[in-house]
Amino acid sequence: MSRDGDQKAARELRRRIFLERRTYRRNRLQDAAKLLPVLGGFLFFGPVFILTTEAGVGGGTAGWLVFFLGIWLALIALTAVISAALYRITPPGEDEKDGA
Repeated sequence: MSRDGDQKAARELRRRIFLERRTYRRNRLQDAAKLLPVLGGFLFFGPVFILTTEAGVGGGTAGWLVFFLGIWLALIALTAVISAALYRITPPGEDEKDGA
C-alpha cells in the first residue's frame, strides 16, 4: 500500500514538474513577444542616432532603405517564429480560462 502511494506521489511530482516547465517556457515566450517592439525601436532608431553627424545622416538613402527593410522583415519573421511556438505550447481553450 505504501509503495503504491509512493509511486503515485512520484508520478504526480513528475507531472507537476512537466507542467511547470511548460508554463515557464510559455511565460518566457510571452515576454519575448512583449519585448519585440522595444527591440524593433532600438534596431530602427539606434543606428540613426549613432551614425548621424553634424553634416547630416551618414550613408546614402538606398542603404538606409535596405537596412530598414531588412530589420522590418527580420522582425516579422521573429514574430512568426515566436507566435508559432506559443501556439504549439498553449493548449486549445486555455486562453479563455485566463480571462484575458
